[in-house]
Amino acid sequence: MSASGSPKQKPRISARIGGIAESATLAVDAKAKALKAEGRPVIGFGAGEPDFPTPPAIVEAARAAASDAKNHRYSPAGGLPELKAAIVAKTKRDSGYEIAANQVLVTNGGKQAVYQTFATLLDPGDEVILPAPYWTTYPEAIALAGGVSKVVVTGPEQDYMPTVEQLEAARTEKTKVLLWCSPSNPTGAVASRELTEAVGTWALENGVWVVTDEIYEHLTYDGAEAVSMPVAVPALADTCVVLNGVAKTYAMTGWRVGWMVGPADVIKAATNLQSHLSSNVANVSQRAAVEALSGSLDAVDEMKLAFDRRRRTIVELLSAIPGVECPTPKGAFYAYPDVRGLLGKEIRGRKIESSLDLAAVVLEEAEVAVVPGEAFGTPGYFRLSYALSDDDLKTGVTRMGELLAEAKPA
Repeated sequence: MSASGSPKQKPRISARIGGIAESATLAVDAKAKALKAEGRPVIGFGAGEPDFPTPPAIVEAARAAASDAKNHRYSPAGGLPELKAAIVAKTKRDSGYEIAANQVLVTNGGKQAVYQTFATLLDPGDEVILPAPYWTTYPEAIALAGGVSKVVVTGPEQDYMPTVEQLEAARTEKTKVLLWCSPSNPTGAVASRELTEAVGTWALENGVWVVTDEIYEHLTYDGAEAVSMPVAVPALADTCVVLNGVAKTYAMTGWRVGWMVGPADVIKAATNLQSHLSSNVANVSQRAAVEALSGSLDAVDEMKLAFDRRRRTIVELLSAIPGVECPTPKGAFYAYPDVRGLLGKEIRGRKIESSLDLAAVVLEEAEVAVVPGEAFGTPGYFRLSYALSDDDLKTGVTRMGELLAEAKPA
């Protein structure tokens, strides 16, 4: 009882959930869409979402599935056997990694795969080495599982990839997992085969699990190769979880189909969790994913050509802006320019103290939405997705460039 005699009121929201930050990328995308709805000509570079429709054959498979009564019922929590078989075949085809069906768990998109992996592997206080820039969801999923992120900051001078020496410096007796993402969101960096082997060997020798996010595996350019960690270091397979999904490769972000591949005991435990959390992924989406993984990659190759063209365009346009330096990404569909050269300057009467400030000015004054580096653990940068039309890309970056060219000493 409080001094007034009334019961002491408990917090309405748990500390665990109350501590979660909103997804910065989705927040920027939502704000851009809200301004568009008001009639403002906002161009959004925030969401990592292909602007292409899902290929017709996949849509047709879903349409047929929706008419089949067997898909109107519950199915196994861990995924349809047909989809698991397709994932097994696809994994061998695309990365050379041979797995069995009992090593696969189908999830509601890649985010659920991330969350369930950390929930399954971590106990409170376990540490996860997290190279930055990182995707915004990783640290939140780690924290929800009771884990502690040990951030290792990388920069453009090292192609946004950590060295083994940096990882070793971050390792403690509490380290359980290394998060690995190549091709990378948010930077578009792609780890070389040599670095992948070196990092995998380090993890194996030190008893560190690797959670490797390979959802951008098909989107590489300039001869870059997406090497799967357990293929580079086969002995690591027993302490490695591979995350993937159909969203980026097949323009299926809204279908919500991802998966985990890992040791059978980890997958069984994660499946038990999913059986209580969400049960099966929607059967129609799963049937569509079977078609995606089993069908032709022609549509994927066409999208990749468009992404490559836009990649070269956005790097050229960004690099021409005074105070902006933009490394050429080798994968995914993101550019991660360094805007530190603009910090401390003034634009239209406003002093720019951070990339967060700069992103706000760009949205308000140029009507262009970008995500500041603060969201990815490295202030002083922007992330721009070039998964939007060629015209919007050119217009948006040009508009932003004209504004930033006004920057002057404060």
